Amino acid sequence: MPVWEWVLDLVGLVLLLALLYGISLIVRRRLLARHGGTFELSYRVRTERPGRGWLLGIGRYSGQSLEWFRIFSLSPRPKRVWARDLLDYSGRRSPEGPEEVSLYDGHVVASCHYDGEPLEIAMSEASLTGFQSWLESGPPGTDWNRR
Repeated sequence: MPVWEWVLDLVGLVLLLALLYGISLIVRRRLLARHGGTFELSYRVRTERPGRGWLLGIGRYSGQSLEWFRIFSLSPRPKRVWARDLLDYSGRRSPEGPEEVSLYDGHVVASCHYDGEPLEIAMSEASLTGFQSWLESGPPGTDWNRR
């Protein structure tokens, strides 16, 4: 078999794998969104350098927690989970500098604290309104004198 046929087979295999990966991402996103409550949510993992360290993802409300899934992962499990009673909203700001390119267009950065530690997440204006409502609400019998 000539070398060019091996190369052609290899290119075809790479294209097939890329297509399967893309289809798998679409199916995963559909499965995550089947019960509703999903939205585009970016999470800042590293804060050492200003404006850097953002990862794109999907947020989903699940009972008393907010789950975060990486956008290009095939894992059905959330990468991060934040409990509602440990999450405090501090304020919001517009993306600055490199953040404008790193984040989705039209997103704002929400400054929060999770169990006393600083946390930054980014979402659209409409999702931020929903996030604030979700934080303020709670099931019957919860402590209304939260921090």
